[in-house]
Amino acid sequence: MHVFHKLEDIPRDFGPSLVSVGNFDGVHRAHGRVLGEIVRRARLNSAKAVAVTFEPHPARILRPDSGLKLLTPTPEKLRLLEASGVDAVLLLPFGRDLSLMTPRQFADRILKKKLHAREVHEGYNFRFGHKAAGDVNVLAQLGHEMGFEVTVYVEEKRRGETVSSSHIRKLIAAGRVSRARHLLARPFCVLGNPGRGRGLGSKYTVPTINLARYEELVPKDGVYITCTRVGDERFESVTNVGNRPTFGADLFAIETHLLNFHPIELTPESEIEICFLDRLRDEIKFPSVEALREQIARDVKKARRYFHLLRRRSAGVSS
Repeated sequence: MHVFHKLEDIPRDFGPSLVSVGNFDGVHRAHGRVLGEIVRRARLNSAKAVAVTFEPHPARILRPDSGLKLLTPTPEKLRLLEASGVDAVLLLPFGRDLSLMTPRQFADRILKKKLHAREVHEGYNFRFGHKAAGDVNVLAQLGHEMGFEVTVYVEEKRRGETVSSSHIRKLIAAGRVSRARHLLARPFCVLGNPGRGRGLGSKYTVPTINLARYEELVPKDGVYITCTRVGDERFESVTNVGNRPTFGADLFAIETHLLNFHPIELTPESEIEICFLDRLRDEIKFPSVEALREQIARDVKKARRYFHLLRRRSAGVSS
């Protein structure tokens, strides 16, 4: 997959292309439906499938006080876009010049002249151009003038819930990681490196890995059933998100306990990925370390049962 970081990176003879423009935060089910269609149609028509997205997220420029936390930081978003099968991603730097482009300028300069778009595929609520002046109807009118067709996708819902980045963010912020997993079509994960903990887990309770400071979206404080990847190895795990109130730490941390642990080499550069499968409970302050230890044992037992049932279902064995 080619990644173009500015318009000048695009070869003059690039295209023809089938394009979808969006923030693609989370690269969720609805994104996947659109991307899958442009990839399929591009293959049939000897064209390129292209996703156009932005860095940073426009909300961080247009609404700097919004405090937006991303589902997928840019490196992870690019990995997921590549997995969708697109041939190229145009990762446009979102700044003043781009924010002031009118819908017509965007369509003419980027879609027509740079990408040589034949088709543009967008969701029903797509907006573009200065002050979000353009919608799918404006895009269709411009496409008629400039020689590309526009396909509009209706709202996608799962069990009555809209599949959208904003709604998935709300679910994760509320700790509803299992529901978010259905809308994402995969577990919600955070990716980072090992952090330096206080040694509380290994000293008082169980060995843990602490994730280094993570700036994007994390689930609501609590204890979760997770799957943790350390380098190339994967472990069933239980993860605590929060401030460790039993120890009076009052210092936010993401700590994960590997259930099927064996000695592993861990360096500051080791890649740690924690994927959240289900929520066990809130984070609470226990009256003693012994009470916390007993609760952790119960958490681990529930997690082991969860993974046991998951393996049985995967094997096609009735519970």
